[in-house]
Amino acid sequence: MNKQELYQVANNYISHKKLKQFGIAGHVSCALETINGNVFTGICIDLPCSIGLCAEQSAIAEMVKNNETVIEKIVAVYEDGSILPPCGRCREFISQIDDQNMETKIILPELREVLLQDLLPEGWDNKWK
Repeated sequence: MNKQELYQVANNYISHKKLKQFGIAGHVSCALETINGNVFTGICIDLPCSIGLCAEQSAIAEMVKNNETVIEKIVAVYEDGSILPPCGRCREFISQIDDQNMETKIILPELREVLLQDLLPEGWDNKWK
């Protein structure tokens, strides 16, 4: 799947939902493609008191549930259709799932691509590899 198609898959899952009190979900969506060519999606869930789940983490959980760990490429889309780079927590999360994910193609605004290793240099866990 090319990066425009992956973007469209993520964009299709945008669906803003109000949750209890100040909680919201679905205003960020993610699609990832594994090295086996399978696509997994997820949405964000933001709750009060900093409790929540990023769309990337949601998609990765679905991938792991299906016995895969290596991501070929990943994209997160905001409710206005713009592409969001993964936050620092998600960058680290991707890297910790599988060593090969340092080669994951991260789709950035304007459909640019960079490798995760370029966004997350000098890993804290390199001494144990």
